[in-house]
Amino acid sequence: MKKITLISIALCAGLMLLAPQFLKNYGIYLLTYWLIFIIATMGLNLTVGYAGQKSLGHAAFFGIGAYTVAILMKVGFSFWLGLPAAALICFVVGILLGFPALRVQTIYLAFATLGFNTAIWLVMRNEEWLTGGTFGINNIARPSLFGFSLEGNLAYYYFTLGVTVLMALLLWGLLRSPWGKAFTALRDNPIRAESLGVDIQTYTLLSFAIGAVYAGIAGALFASLVQFIEPAPFTVGASIMMYLMVVVGGPGYFLGPVLGAAVGVILPEWLRFAQAWYLFIFGAAVVLLMIWLPDGLLSIPDRLKAKRQSKLDSAARAAAGQSAAKNLGAQP
Repeated sequence: MKKITLISIALCAGLMLLAPQFLKNYGIYLLTYWLIFIIATMGLNLTVGYAGQKSLGHAAFFGIGAYTVAILMKVGFSFWLGLPAAALICFVVGILLGFPALRVQTIYLAFATLGFNTAIWLVMRNEEWLTGGTFGINNIARPSLFGFSLEGNLAYYYFTLGVTVLMALLLWGLLRSPWGKAFTALRDNPIRAESLGVDIQTYTLLSFAIGAVYAGIAGALFASLVQFIEPAPFTVGASIMMYLMVVVGGPGYFLGPVLGAAVGVILPEWLRFAQAWYLFIFGAAVVLLMIWLPDGLLSIPDRLKAKRQSKLDSAARAAAGQSAAKNLGAQP
């Protein structure tokens, strides 16, 4: 099984490296957009899928990262200063947002994060002196790396792909560390986790903070990709879409954001042939998916394995029953 997984990862990596060579500019742009949302939903998957917290405010961190880079570059700072600044600000704000999670849970926490997203969006829209309001901030330059310009769509795609791989490796290491086990214990049973020595408060705050950092980095990349930002991409609706991406891909599955972001970003483009009906088709497809696969697309192998194991167990019980019946019949 591990060999098949490694082969699959290698094939996907090869496809991601070669695919842009056969695409036009818009196709490359769309793939870059997809990679950015993979990074953002990796952070949300940590908060929701691994730590078990309910968050509908992820787009706010996405917007904070985008505006931090845009504002700093507007006043003359480099993208390479704006990127860590965006991550740091999102980390601090993520910790602050995590405090309500220490007192409320489930749907009440979701509403609290939703209110946070709305408040941040109102700041983006109304504080024109800082964010440009509805007029936004334009002419956001793409960075250079070791003297190479990333202005072109292809160069920026490979740069974003490299950042995505790096962030995935960092998350992989985190989840394989004692921290990752603590997050999972927090999700499964907070009371038992606390009895085993897990500091519930610390790990709850960290789940929001680290998830926010991923969203902030994704937002910074997004700002340089589109080169113009305004409040519309950072609404509550965007947070709900990100949450949907995590749920569709499979919360708590490492590769869930890859599939989930594809459903949220690429699938709507494929459905545009339906013209005015494409949103209806997309919504209906997601509803059906949630009915038949409530644990996401990546739960399919586990469901098939459980079904096969159930059949084997049923066959074993039937064989044991027949054997017992024969033994009873053979007795004088």
